[in-house]
Amino acid sequence: METTLLTVQTVIDAPLDVVWKNWTTPADIIKWNNASEDWHTTNAENDLRVGGKFKSRMEAKDGSEGFDFTGKYDSIKLNESIEYTMDDDRKVRINFSREGNKTRIVESFEAENTNSLELQQSGWQAILDNFKRYTESKLK
Repeated sequence: METTLLTVQTVIDAPLDVVWKNWTTPADIIKWNNASEDWHTTNAENDLRVGGKFKSRMEAKDGSEGFDFTGKYDSIKLNESIEYTMDDDRKVRINFSREGNKTRIVESFEAENTNSLELQQSGWQAILDNFKRYTESKLK
């Protein structure tokens, strides 16, 4: 079966070290890790090391549905990149790069076969856009 790779990206008006901290700290993750206002992350755990695991509990605010987003880290380069494998064996790579006083995040992930590619792309982009808003608002 052929794997489809999707990519989302953004540029955040924040220094790289701040972006990295907000991306990897559970107390921050629960504040930005949702694709829409009717969902939220109720709990996050993050063992940021090669072989370490992460888990974010994502739920609809009305309690109608929820799931654990889980996986294991394959590679971590501080303030540069994170690679992990989700528990369904799909791979993700996130690159962080400085652009002056701003930070670019490029996130590539293997698509799953349940939802349309457009829905997956827009959902992951919405989470990334939410991260951008959260990070920039903390600096004001």
